[in-house]
Amino acid sequence: MRFDDIDMRILDLLQENGRMTNVELAERVGLTAPPCLRRVRALEDQGAIRGYHAALDAEALGYGLTVFAMVSLRSQAEADLRAFEAHVADIPEVRECHMLNGEIDFILKIVATDLQSFQKLLTTQLTPAPNVEHVKTSLTIRTAKQIPGVPVRLK
Repeated sequence: MRFDDIDMRILDLLQENGRMTNVELAERVGLTAPPCLRRVRALEDQGAIRGYHAALDAEALGYGLTVFAMVSLRSQAEADLRAFEAHVADIPEVRECHMLNGEIDFILKIVATDLQSFQKLLTTQLTPAPNVEHVKTSLTIRTAKQIPGVPVRLK
């Protein structure tokens, strides 16, 4: 994908505030509303913009615990990897799942209301999952930086 300066500014502004109106966005990038909207739609169609989301406060919603789980599988055959990915996709508390290279096959970001609910998830849904060899977990003490998205480099 190729993006010009205006596309990059649109991406930067929408990543910062996805609720910005098209009129405000157009003003900030120096376009009128119709061509700005066409550009946004083109960026969506190209897959550069995958969606719009509200940033929720986990603790305010009762999820006071964030855990990172490092999962090793017995087999790394593609079918087994996909089966594990499908399994964790059905666990709402698993918010992120990344396949890694090296000793650990996957790292998961998991939210839980408390230690007991996390332990239940771990013992009933994660460790007994097919092909799971072992799971190592680390509880988050505090989060010093959490920025969604990617850096947008403006020229």
